[in-house]
This record gives sequence, C-alpha cells and structure tokens, in this order.
Amino acid sequence: MMPMHNESPSRYADRLGVHYSGTINQDHKKSHGQFFTPNAIAALMGQFAECRQAQLRILDPGCGTAILTCSLIESLLQRGQIIESLSLVAYETDKRLTPYTRMTLDYLKIWLAKYNVSFEFDLRTVDFVLDQAHCLNDEGSLFDKSIELFDLVISNPPYFKLSIDDKRAIAAKAIINGHPNIYSTFMAIAAKVLKPNGQLIFITPRSYASGSYFKLFREFFFRIVEIDRVHLFVSRKDTFVRDKVLQETVIIKGRRVPTVNPNHQVVVQASHGLRDIDSPVKKVFLQKDLIDIHSNEKILYLPTTDADESVLDIVRRWNGTLSNYNIHVSTGPVVAYRAWDFITDGSEDDRSMLAPLFWLHNVRPMALEWPIAKPEKGQYIQIHHETRSILIPNKNYVLLRRFSSKDDKSRLIAAPYFSHYLHVPFIGVENKVNYIYRKGGHLDRNEVVGLCALLNSQLFDTYFRIFNGNVNVSATELREMRLPDLAEIRMIGERIILSNDFSTEHANTIISECFNFENQIVQ
Repeated sequence: MMPMHNESPSRYADRLGVHYSGTINQDHKKSHGQFFTPNAIAALMGQFAECRQAQLRILDPGCGTAILTCSLIESLLQRGQIIESLSLVAYETDKRLTPYTRMTLDYLKIWLAKYNVSFEFDLRTVDFVLDQAHCLNDEGSLFDKSIELFDLVISNPPYFKLSIDDKRAIAAKAIINGHPNIYSTFMAIAAKVLKPNGQLIFITPRSYASGSYFKLFREFFFRIVEIDRVHLFVSRKDTFVRDKVLQETVIIKGRRVPTVNPNHQVVVQASHGLRDIDSPVKKVFLQKDLIDIHSNEKILYLPTTDADESVLDIVRRWNGTLSNYNIHVSTGPVVAYRAWDFITDGSEDDRSMLAPLFWLHNVRPMALEWPIAKPEKGQYIQIHHETRSILIPNKNYVLLRRFSSKDDKSRLIAAPYFSHYLHVPFIGVENKVNYIYRKGGHLDRNEVVGLCALLNSQLFDTYFRIFNGNVNVSATELREMRLPDLAEIRMIGERIILSNDFSTEHANTIISECFNFENQIVQ
C-alpha cells in the first residue's frame, strides 16, 4: 500500500493498521496483546504532548504501525513547534507487522523533509521489557547496561497477563506482584527512561488504578511521575471497537520529576467513547486528591463528574475501615469443580448432613434468595470430613458478589445472611462470592443490614467506580474502602430493620438523609 497524495503519516499508518488487521485472526492479536489505536485517539494523545526543544528523542514501545509517533509529531508541528531534528526508537516484535511499521516510518521521514526536519529511526524487533528491564534495577553494578533517556514516550502497549515464571515478569520483579498485566511493566520502564521533566503518554486499561496485583507498580510509578492530564473512556466497548475489546481504558499523561508535588493541578476529562472524544467533560483536581502516595494501597481515583466529586468529598470525611471494626472479608472457599462430588440439590440426601451452598446467583441486592433451582448449581454441599475445611461456621454474614455482569446496574451487590435463617452448623460459600464477618465474634444484625445498605447504595457504587474499572470486586479493595463511623452503620441498619423495608430504594433514601447528598447522584 502506497501513501495517497498529501496524506498525513498518521492517516497512512491508520490505513496500514486496518489493512494488516484484515490479514490476521483474533488469536494472533490476542497472543501479541495487539489493539490498534484508532486515529481519533492517536490524535488526542498527540495533543497531550507539550515540548519546547528543537531536538527531540522519542520512544514508542510496542509501536504497531507507529500511528502514535506520527500523531505526536504532526500535533507538535501543527502547533508551530520549531523542530530541527527527531530521533525515534521504536519496538515491535510481531515480524508480520514490522514491514508495515517500516513503511510508515519511511514515509514519515519523507514527509518531515518537507518541513526541513531531520528524522532518524531505530526499529527494534526485540522484546522491549527484556531489552530495557535493567533500568528498574536500582542496585546497579559496573556491568549493567547504560540507561537510554528520552524526552517523550508515547505508547499503546500490549495487554495480557504475565505468568509468575515468565522471563519478563522475572526481569521486572521490582514492580510486579502476582499476575499483573504486561502493560504496567511498559509504563514502569517508560517512566524510568525519561529525562528529567520528560513526558510519557500512555493509553491502557485502567485496572492499575487499584488492586493488589498493581500495588508495587503504583508505589514505583507515582513516586517519580507527576500526573498532568487524564482522559477516561467510560464505555467498555466503544474505544477499540475494531478489535472487539471490552475494557475501560484511560489515557494518562505525566512527567518525570524528582519529587511529586501533591498540590500539582491535574486535568481529568472523560468521554463515553470516540463519538464525543472532542467534547469531553473536564474537571481539575490536585494530585493529592487523586492519589495519596502515603496511603497503604495508593489507589488512583478518577472522578469525572460533579456527582463523583461530591461522593469523594463525603467518603474522604470517613475514617473507618473494615479492619478498624475487627471486620474481615474473605473469598468463598468452595471451588465447585474441586468439590463437585459433594455438591447436591438435596433431593435424595439426609438434610441433617447438608449445608446450604450460596452461589453468585443467590446474592441479590439486600436479599439472599435461596434455594434457586439451577442446572449444575446444587444448592447444598454435604457436611463431610473431606468438606469440613471449605465450610464456614453458621454466623451472621454479609455476602457480596465478586463479579457483576453487564446487566447489573451496580458493581456492588450485597445480601445479608443471618444464622437463624437455617438451623445448621455450617454453610458453604462458593468462590465467586466474598463473605464479610467479625473474626472471633459475630456481626450484630444492625451491622449486617447497615453494611449491606451501604454496599448496595448509589453512593458506594459511585465511589467504587471512581477507582475501579473492572467488573470484579477484590477482597483487597474492600479492606481499603473507607467507611463511616460504626455507630452510623448500626444506626442505618437499625432504621431499616425497624421500618421492615429492606428495598434498595428505601436503603438509598436513608443513606441520602444520613450523609446529606440527596439529588447529587445522577440516576
């Protein structure tokens, strides 16, 4: 494919990307973590760059057809930036794709010559992480490779999880915990190879904002990167629709600094997808309002509306957590396929030897619906010496879905369970359900109902969505979520119990009155 007359390099790169995508299948894209950047997003990312140097050194790891590099350079020139020379280092390991990359970069060189801009590029076909991970080693030695430094890094990195024994995970062990996604490793290395005040611009899933897998990454990244700008795509499907990606994505632009200024102003903007990308909702926050670098989890909050900001203001006044109240959260220990021989519908069993088994579908907002006849979802589990280790004592609990579906209005769906519900010594909780309990004691009835009301509320759903772009709810995040005073939780529960109205609508009314945020949540 040849460039069209007067075609911009970014348009040419986009056409090459579309053409290449038509020659490969989804399995090939998935194995390489490939999601080609649409032209509109590439243009927006290019606009985020702010440079004053006449000579620039750029890094584009996982460059694809180099549309991001092209958009970045075009944007700088369109804004009247005086550029004399450009040096690019680009990485791409897909050997079927690199001929297209080279076609783009060759054309970019010709195009830049018209502007009297010297352009040289080094297209590397080695793995970026393995080639550059040495820069994450703070210990250093005489035999370490020197660190290449760049003025700008722009990237749409690959997205896939790394196994613990993957050589890239081993090479980047300083910022990896568990099974994180490779994109965070790209971001960490990019931050490390920036010159002082150098800029990085990345589009990635927003999953790094919270969760234990990314905790080490957040500690590293936000210690040296000061956020300038964020663009959140609210839709899970509209951003990379060509590649059929279901992922909440975010563009982050930041600078390498010796010390992060907590009072630095950050522009946070949001669009639904591509159609409204040029007219996003914008708000300005201080960096310390988005991430508390001194907190334990260093969660990145991304409020985008007035309602988000109001909820965050309310929650920040709370000082409680589950652990403050000796309340714990654990994941249901019954893994169905491992316990299959003991799961039953109860029709032919001695009921005295059965414990109820609660699955995801039993947990409804403010109500536990059990039993529910469902194929291959037996509602009982046998009390047996082989199942004793996966059963829990029959006490008061809050049961919370670990996953929400696309049809659920809320990410947090919690139901109360009371020990007198069934006269059994044990209950079973399936692995897709979290259970909340008081260790070494019991949750009072008003505590169970109060916690359920909070977790199912619009307030908490908004709060959760500000920092979590996933459909899963981790126990780690629950432990870190702020809570009001325990007396307030009990009071909420008491009011609901006395009213005998356990509907989510009634619970929301009580919480709205208690925390004075009526009409602040957009329905």
